[in-house]
Amino acid sequence: MTHPKNTYALVADIGGTNTRVALADGSRVLENTIRRYENRNYSGLEPVLQQYLEDEGGVDPIATCVAVAGPVQDGQARMTNLDWAMTEASLGAATKAETVAILNDLQAQGYAIGHVSDANLASVLSGTSAKASAAKLVVGVGTGFNTAPVIESPGGRVVPASESGHATLPTLTAEDHALADFVSQAHGFPSIEDVLSGRGIENVYRFVAQKHGVAETLQAYEIMAACDDDAPLAVETVAICVRLLGAVCGNLALTLLPFGGIFLVGGVSRAFAPHLEKAGFADAFCDKGRFGPFMKKFPISVVKDDYAALTGCAAYLAQVKSN
Repeated sequence: MTHPKNTYALVADIGGTNTRVALADGSRVLENTIRRYENRNYSGLEPVLQQYLEDEGGVDPIATCVAVAGPVQDGQARMTNLDWAMTEASLGAATKAETVAILNDLQAQGYAIGHVSDANLASVLSGTSAKASAAKLVVGVGTGFNTAPVIESPGGRVVPASESGHATLPTLTAEDHALADFVSQAHGFPSIEDVLSGRGIENVYRFVAQKHGVAETLQAYEIMAACDDDAPLAVETVAICVRLLGAVCGNLALTLLPFGGIFLVGGVSRAFAPHLEKAGFADAFCDKGRFGPFMKKFPISVVKDDYAALTGCAAYLAQVKSN
């Protein structure tokens, strides 16, 4: 396949297991160019991108933007759940792109909001209408947990990075305190990510099994499958995770006031989606005392588009170009 030189942008979404790479024309990802690579086969991101360029017929991108699951500072990033580090300079050298940017993966999801079709949004709470300029919030639950506020400014959209998955897990009940003590045995600190993530689901399942006198460990996908089959331990596990997700999202909503909407993204969010109503997500979200009615102002949706981070990278580059 041959592509015109210095025309398309190279965009990539680097997860803990796989990296997805594509070309973009403006803010539109070219779906027929999306490829997936297993991270375990590569020593870093640069070889992945070079392999992609070769696979796409030696394409010469005009810009490169990547979304990484880890903190980004001053054009440098290190993955949280993968032993990879990268800089804008190293990515520029690998791709020969004139413009290079590294975003946190939740930042990329934030830039994707508004470019994801309504068909890929599943409503959880309808909320109330708000101005287009209203703040929004992306909440990512997948390999890890993180959030990103989305601010509409006169100069364009701004999506500040965060590492909020490592904030303290909220504890409202005696069971919450017991769970916090249980998960803190690993790192000495009960973080939100220790419960609300792929490995977090596994932690909660072990906690529930131990509580019932069962020595059993399952992987996250097995727990979700068991929950779909109404297995009691899995159902209880998902109910705990969903309730705590509602509480965390409620705290974040009051912190940022995202009247433009809260968007749940990531593989775990999508897996939770069929269980949110039954497991009491909305009740936990609105459980803010006299502010309970106020909480119903915030629309909440699950983003079903697995390639939204790629779209966000493309949208970010398009905004940079327009400015």
